[in-house]
Amino acid sequence: MCGIAGRVSDRPLARERAERLARAMRSRGPDAHGAWRGSAAGSRAELFHSRLAIVDLDPRANQPFETTSCVLVFNGEIYNWRELRKELEGRGIAFRTRSDTEVVARAWEAWGVAAFARFEGMWALALVDRASGDLILGRDAFGEKPLYILERDGEIAFGSQVDFLEILAARPLQPDLDRLARYLVNGYRDVGTGAWFEGVTEIPAGGYLRLAAGCASETGAHWRPRVVPRKMSLADAEAEARARVERAVELRLGADVPIAFCLSGGVDSTVLACMAAKRFGYPVHAFSVVDADPRYDESGSIALTVRELGCRHHVVRPSPDGFLDRLEAQVGYHCAPVATISYYVHEFLSEAIAAHGYKVAISGTGADEIFTGYYDHYAFWLASMSGRADYAELEAGWRKGFGASVRNPFLQDPKTFARDPSDRRHLHPDRALFASMMRVETVPPKREVVFCAETLRNRMLNELTQEIVPVILREDDLNSMRFSVENRSPYLDRELVDFAYSVPAEHLVQDGMPKWLLRAAGRGIAPAEILFDRRKRGFNASIDTVLDRQDADVRARLLEPGPIFDIVDRAKFETWMDSDLTDNSLSKFMFSFVSARLFLDRAAKGAGALAA
Repeated sequence: MCGIAGRVSDRPLARERAERLARAMRSRGPDAHGAWRGSAAGSRAELFHSRLAIVDLDPRANQPFETTSCVLVFNGEIYNWRELRKELEGRGIAFRTRSDTEVVARAWEAWGVAAFARFEGMWALALVDRASGDLILGRDAFGEKPLYILERDGEIAFGSQVDFLEILAARPLQPDLDRLARYLVNGYRDVGTGAWFEGVTEIPAGGYLRLAAGCASETGAHWRPRVVPRKMSLADAEAEARARVERAVELRLGADVPIAFCLSGGVDSTVLACMAAKRFGYPVHAFSVVDADPRYDESGSIALTVRELGCRHHVVRPSPDGFLDRLEAQVGYHCAPVATISYYVHEFLSEAIAAHGYKVAISGTGADEIFTGYYDHYAFWLASMSGRADYAELEAGWRKGFGASVRNPFLQDPKTFARDPSDRRHLHPDRALFASMMRVETVPPKREVVFCAETLRNRMLNELTQEIVPVILREDDLNSMRFSVENRSPYLDRELVDFAYSVPAEHLVQDGMPKWLLRAAGRGIAPAEILFDRRKRGFNASIDTVLDRQDADVRARLLEPGPIFDIVDRAKFETWMDSDLTDNSLSKFMFSFVSARLFLDRAAKGAGALAA
C-alpha cells in the first residue's frame, strides 16, 4: 500500500512543488519516497512514489521500480503474487526481490496489458514501457485503490489523491457545485464514483489507459462482473461459497507485518475474523466501534465473537467532543465531503489500529452487494419468487425476520416490487423535503444502469459498481491511509464474486434469512447466534451521537454565512435543523449538510483542494 503520482509535461516540476508533493504523500507511504524522471507519451514524464512497506520490507523493493523493460510505481497488493512468480520463474525469468512489486513488473514484461487480468488484488499503477515509450495507467477490478487524472493545457497529472493533482498542476481546483447539490438532495449513492472537483476524472475500476506519443490514448477493461447463472444444488452452492470465502481470506492474510481486524456485530466481519482464527490459526486482534444510540449498539454481538475467539479487542466510542474540528480535518484530507457519518466514525477505527502499531486491517466491504444483505434485496427476491407454490411461506418468513425491522415506508409492503419492479422510491424517501430546502434547481437521481435482466442482481450490480461500494472504498482508502494503514476487503475477490453471481437466485435467501450463502460459509466457525440472527445489522451511528445541535457555538458555526448557502436556503434549513432527526434519512441529510459546508468553506479559503 503506497501513494503514487506523476505527470506528463514539457516542463519539469518545480523543486518546491516536488517537495510539497512528497510531504502530501507521506501518510500514504512513510517508509520510503522515490522519484523517476525520463520520457513517456512523447514528452517529459515524472513518476513519484511513497511506500508503506507490507511485503518484502527490504529497501530493494522500493519504488519507482526499474527493469530493463519498464519503470513502475504501484499502489496496493497483489495477493496471488507467489503463484504468478512461480509461473514466471517457469518461463526462465529471474527475480531480485521477494516483492509483489517486482512480480507486477515482470508480469508486464511477459504478458503486457494481459497481465492485469491475472492480478488478484487491489492496485493502481503507472508504468512506462521503455520499448514503446507508452505510459500505462491501470486500476484493480473493483476500484479499491484510487487513481485520479487531470488533463489541462496539454499536460496530464495523475495520483492516488486529488490534492496530489493540484500540486502537480500548480493551479487551484474548483469544486463541482452540481455534484454537491446532487449529494445533498439525492444522497451519496448518486455520486458514487468520481471526484468532487471540476475536470478531475479517474481510471475506471477494472480499466486501464495507455498514453502514447502526443498523448494519444487507448482505453480498455481487464475485468467486469457478470451475471451468469448456472445450475447447482443448494448444498453445492453452500460448499462452494465456503471454499471461495476461505480462499479469499487466506490470500489476504499474506503480509510481512501483523494484521488487525475490524469487527462489528454483523455476519460479514464476524465470519472473516473467525475464519482467520479457526481455519488459518491467525492471532486476531479485533477493533470495534460502539455507538451510544441503542439502535446501533452492537456490543452484545461483538462480545460473543470476542469470547468465542478469546482474542484481543479494542473498542472505540465516538463522542461529540471536537466533532466539527475533526470532521473539518477529515474533509480536508479527503478533498471531499465525507459521505456519511459511518465513514466519519470509521476514521476513529483507523486511528486506533495505527496507534496499536498495525499497518494492515481487514474489513467486510462488499458482502451485502454480492450475497444479498439489504432490506430491498429481500423484497426484490420475494418478487422473483412470486410464482412459487410456497410463496405464502416465503412471505411469512420475511415478516418474522427482516420485515419486522423495516423502517423505510416504501419497503414495508413485501409485494412492492412484484407490483412494480422499477419502483426505486425507497432509495430516496425524503428527496422532496431535501429539494425544498435548495436554492438551486435539483436534478432527479441517476438512472439505474442495466447490467442484466434479473432485477435483483441488476440492483446489486449497481450497488457494487456505481453507488455504494465505490463510496465505501474511497472512504476506507482515505481514512486508512491518513494513518498509514492498508485496508483489505476479502469479499472483493474476483473468483468469489464470479461465483456469487452464478448462483441461482432461489438459493440466496433461506429460512427467512438473506445472505444465506455467507451464513452457511460461516457455519461451525462463527457463533450461530450471529450467523442466524434474523435482524439486519450494520455499522452505523446517529448524528446526535456526535453533533450537539443545541450548543450555541455549534449552531453559530453551522449557520454563519458561507458558500453552502448559495446552494441551501439558510432560513429553511435553520427551521428544519431543530426537527426530530431520529429517522435515518434525516440524520444522513444533517451530516451531509455539515460535511458539504466544511468542504466548501475550505475550498473558498484556498480556492482549491489544498485550502488551509
